[in-house]
Amino acid sequence: MAPPAPYVEPPHSIAQTRVDDKGRLKLPAEFLEYLKKLSVERVFVTTIDRRIVRLYPISVWKTNENLFENAGEDAETAEDVAYVAKHFGGDSDIDSQGRVLIPSLIRSLLDLESQTVFVDHYHGRINVSTKAVHEEKLNRAFANLGDKVKALEKKGLK
Repeated sequence: MAPPAPYVEPPHSIAQTRVDDKGRLKLPAEFLEYLKKLSVERVFVTTIDRRIVRLYPISVWKTNENLFENAGEDAETAEDVAYVAKHFGGDSDIDSQGRVLIPSLIRSLLDLESQTVFVDHYHGRINVSTKAVHEEKLNRAFANLGDKVKALEKKGLK
């Protein structure tokens, strides 16, 4: 059994970048550096909600595949989500300039070519959101923000 991979600090911010006219996402420097420290050269690129692009290091995607295969009473749900992921998804190498090709079905669905996108790290994956989705999520986060902060401070937010 291989030793566990060392912990690598993920990016903490949301970064802006672009998808070029050929459908390649230019990874922001801190995200590219994070993937390099993990020795990730290839990612599985997909969407499962038809709103956000998900870039999974292959090892993280394999964890999802294991979840799908062992979903028990949620087997049908897992099969459906896996099917959608495979329909839109594809493996993509990270090229020498730090770019990842977004599969054409996703680019068409989300109208990504030649667009500014927002990139964040969450649960071992990198999320890529359009400006509209980013603004929607930000507006939801702003709603009752003072109450949200107070509730989390009661739970230990510093």
